[in-house]
Amino acid sequence: MAAPADPGPASPTPAGGPPERGGLRRWGSWVARHPRQVLLTWLTLIVLSFATALGAFGNSGLFQRLDAGDIQVTGENQAGREVLGRFARPSHQIYTLLASGVDVTDPHTRAAGRRAARDLREIPGVSSVASPFTVPAGPLSRGAFPFLAQGSPRPGIAIVVAFDIGLPRATQATSSRAADVVFDRFLRESGATGSQRGGVRPLVDRIVAQVKTDGQRGEGIALPISFVVMIVVFGGLVAAAIPIAGAVASIGGALILLLGFSYVLPLDASVVNVVTVLGLGLCIDYGLLVVSRFREEIGRANPGIAPADLTREDIVAACAQTLHRAGRTVVFSGLIVTISLAGLMVFDIPFIRALSAAGVCVVLLAMAVGLTLAPAACVAGARRVLRNRPESSPDVGIFERLAHVVQRIPWVAVTVITTLLLLLALPAARMATTSSGGGLLPRGTPERVFFEDLSRHYPYLVGAQVVLVCRAPMADVLAFAVQVRGRPGVVSVDPPYQQGPGVVTLGIRTGDNGTGPDSRAAVASLRADRPPFESWTIGQAAALRDFTDVIRARAPLAALLVALATLVLLFLMTGSLVVPVKALVMNLLSLGATLGVLVWIFQKGNLSGLLRFTSNGAIESTVPVLVLAFGFGLSMDYEVFLLSRIVELHEQGVETAGAVRLGLQRSGRIITSAALLMIIVFAGFATADLLVMKQVGVALTIAIAVDATIVRMLLVPATMSVLGPLNWWAPRRLRRWHDRWGIVG
Repeated sequence: MAAPADPGPASPTPAGGPPERGGLRRWGSWVARHPRQVLLTWLTLIVLSFATALGAFGNSGLFQRLDAGDIQVTGENQAGREVLGRFARPSHQIYTLLASGVDVTDPHTRAAGRRAARDLREIPGVSSVASPFTVPAGPLSRGAFPFLAQGSPRPGIAIVVAFDIGLPRATQATSSRAADVVFDRFLRESGATGSQRGGVRPLVDRIVAQVKTDGQRGEGIALPISFVVMIVVFGGLVAAAIPIAGAVASIGGALILLLGFSYVLPLDASVVNVVTVLGLGLCIDYGLLVVSRFREEIGRANPGIAPADLTREDIVAACAQTLHRAGRTVVFSGLIVTISLAGLMVFDIPFIRALSAAGVCVVLLAMAVGLTLAPAACVAGARRVLRNRPESSPDVGIFERLAHVVQRIPWVAVTVITTLLLLLALPAARMATTSSGGGLLPRGTPERVFFEDLSRHYPYLVGAQVVLVCRAPMADVLAFAVQVRGRPGVVSVDPPYQQGPGVVTLGIRTGDNGTGPDSRAAVASLRADRPPFESWTIGQAAALRDFTDVIRARAPLAALLVALATLVLLFLMTGSLVVPVKALVMNLLSLGATLGVLVWIFQKGNLSGLLRFTSNGAIESTVPVLVLAFGFGLSMDYEVFLLSRIVELHEQGVETAGAVRLGLQRSGRIITSAALLMIIVFAGFATADLLVMKQVGVALTIAIAVDATIVRMLLVPATMSVLGPLNWWAPRRLRRWHDRWGIVG
């Protein structure tokens, strides 16, 4: 999320025009003359955003509108569920009690069970009740078998309550509380020694609550530490507080934007933290860049003048020049990140598209913060911002010396670093993806434990891992069921069930959690060798396969569009074809290494104690897509940050090797500071208990660390030294086009 560097302290007059020209310069002058209005507007918007998003005005707040179900993907699984949905009850409407230590042969227990079933049916919104005590043949009959605990050291029973289809969530919550009263009485009367209760809706609510908790914890860690770091960077409280103010604005803005999206798109709970952390990081970066450049412009234009002696016009001129330089950088940075996020739109997956749209809007919000709130705050507190010292960019220092060392052995550096990145990327070739559902929650969470025990001891209530939805006569499905028993991964086959006229389901049990190798093998077999009638294979493994198929089918187009757009933007900035291509290649190396380390940690289970997670042997299916999209934009930001300084020096006539050394020296401190702040932000969210957020946080922390150190500080200087004058090559026609349309100034 580091903002690309502005061109640096060159001539105060931009190329191609006098100082008064330029939209951003004029905008900077206006902001500098109306800082209080700008700040008051932002303060009002921030307060209203938080209040509205949290439901303070009687509206349903953002977190009440989130979901955490299966990701919907166009494909066979969704088509089969639509057919089945005409007859089957949505799982969100089921509420189940598991009672252990219950003796179903005891007359008092049977009477308590029958009384509980009767009272549950009388609760408004309850459509049916099923338990061992509602089976006509009795609790010891074959029909009661699914409701009796299997493989448990203590006898146990399940009572399943189904609510009316389409029952509003608030009404269902009220009915669930009434059911809890009946459950409590049954537990007392039956002498049960233990109990659990739950369902899909409580699981979803718990995941949403965990998202909120993780977000608050991540922000609570990131903001204070970032503030301390910026105090060190700027040497003052006021200057350090400006990027933090922008970060708070980004959080409020992200929440209200997501609330708006929740009315037009299904919004998964994990989108909130992913989008919030993006806005948080970008706003801190843009604030860092604007404050740094404002101090630099004051020092350049007013050498030796004390802050107290600066005139209003001095401050206005510095703000105008800041937005002329750094403002263009903020816009360019926003375009880079927007391109990478907009590329996600090609995937026909509502979750991905919602994330893309929300992310793009948050990037625009961060740009607005960088172009309005940050410069207005600089002007309003100018003398405090400048109290300690102006910015300076000495041409000799640690970054210049580092570049000089690399330039002495460029081929060795390129070979060693490229080999290291490729080795780090190797585990990514063996990446396995999954969709954990309740497994996203930490072990021991009551909602997760409930589903684990339900699956272990009441397998026929959970349902088969793979289901074949058939549009065929029962006799044809029975005949095909015999063939299915010998398929890969199949342990057993349930008796066919007539769901409705002409629709029969065949449950296929694999013995794993529904996304394991056996379930995947069964799905692959059923789709490769289909029955002689119309059918759909559904289940978690089927949905995961559909998701993977969509990603694989659309990924080349997404990558092509993002790469072409990025190449055009970088060409407009550099006038070279070689530099943009080199940037893309290095980004691929950096992202490959990131995914490889991600697999080594989460799929292989390394560092599980340090990071506090339990490996499920795979990576959450959405994480690689998010890491590639977000990581690409952030990595390209660092590339632009460094290149802008190098290009400026090259255009001033400095030879390539010297331009690389000076460019790295002049931008190295800001790159390092921005990277450190981004690492703090992402590391804060890496403390999340929700597994998908932990994986995203850790992955982006790794991406930033690798890119800002190994790639930008070592590999970029080495490759540019190897290429020499070839860095700036472009065909003549494109060169003339760049002379006319290129980004200069």
